[in-house]
Amino acid sequence: MSSASTAPTTPGAAPTASRPPLMRMNLALFGIGLASFAMLFSTQSLLPEIAAGFGVRPDAATWTISAATIALAVAVVPLSLLSERFGRRRTMTVSVTAALLLALVIPLAPDLTTLVALRALQGAALAGIPASAVAYLSEELDGRALAGAVGLFIAGNSVGGMTGRILSGWVAEGWGWRAGLAAVTALALIGVVLYRTLIPASRNFTARTLRLRPAAASLGGHLRNGLLLRLYAIGGLLMAAFSAVYTAIAFRLSEAPFNLSAGLIGSIFVIYLVGTCSSSITGPGMSRLGRRGSLYVGMGTVVAGLLISTVDHLAAVVAALVLITGGFFFGHAVASSSVGRTATEARAQASALYQVTYYLGASVGGVLGALTYHHARWDGTVVFALLALLTAGGITLYATRRARREAAVATVRRPVAAPRVPVAATS
Repeated sequence: MSSASTAPTTPGAAPTASRPPLMRMNLALFGIGLASFAMLFSTQSLLPEIAAGFGVRPDAATWTISAATIALAVAVVPLSLLSERFGRRRTMTVSVTAALLLALVIPLAPDLTTLVALRALQGAALAGIPASAVAYLSEELDGRALAGAVGLFIAGNSVGGMTGRILSGWVAEGWGWRAGLAAVTALALIGVVLYRTLIPASRNFTARTLRLRPAAASLGGHLRNGLLLRLYAIGGLLMAAFSAVYTAIAFRLSEAPFNLSAGLIGSIFVIYLVGTCSSSITGPGMSRLGRRGSLYVGMGTVVAGLLISTVDHLAAVVAALVLITGGFFFGHAVASSSVGRTATEARAQASALYQVTYYLGASVGGVLGALTYHHARWDGTVVFALLALLTAGGITLYATRRARREAAVATVRRPVAAPRVPVAATS
């Protein structure tokens, strides 16, 4: 861990002389994003096989995902505090290494309870990555490069999620779900090697003494920031809808009228490439549409996909997943990068709070997506996802109207300059 530069900086911007090589940084964060999402959601495409293998209901198998995401949500704030003391880079390295070691033993779990427990430990280990990644980028890059770099990090998430699901599905079709999880571990190892080879040292990080009272004060400050609270809620609701869809879709496609095999179901996740593209254009999108306009576009695209997904035809389902995936990753990248730009201090805690709601959304969405599918089939899952999206849209609409009111009040209250009186008139 390198010490920070002592040169004064504008919040959110690194000094020009201290900026690391942008391409290396982007590729390194892409690699760790790939590894983290491949491991975190490694069981998602295998849920029907895990449920059948252990003889449990679909919602019970879903806990192999929800346990990991809940543990991540619980651990992300404490690990963000450690990253303030020991450095973003070191925290990410320890986290991804611990998660990779756990990935080696997870395929050996003898029963569902052990599998869920190991997945929870893995989720807690992975928490150091979202707790540190956006804070690391916020400290090292200026505002113009930040949104694009966060978008590429999230693009790595989408590639990891996609490749892991495809690989595990096809391997599981030939050798079982345990072999599928082992294949995901090999994929994650590639991402970790890419990260460790390319990650630049921190140049603008200043270590802080680990004190609970100042940490609690900074967390409280973030929780009193109305804009941050809205961004946290939007991220959680987006993820709840997305997680519900991708949890239930594996069960839907394995049943009539589709009856797809595990390999073909895994191949459906190639659609994650759409998320890779949509998240990588976050910077240009926000420049053209603004933050709220970009959120409207992302959420509206997801809603359109949800409505199309109700058609029982494979082409319609694929088209719907394209819209849902592209809209989600675009909206998530907008909200996540906005957190990094809004917080002017203690950015790791600000980012960690976003991750708490984001992964709690994943946990709730995964469980409720499976439950609604079990009791009301696909239409029930769609209704749940639509309610989450409409709530997120309502929050954004409230923010838009509030901003307009504040701008109107500021215009009315702006002092009017007194007319200049000619000197001759006063003489």
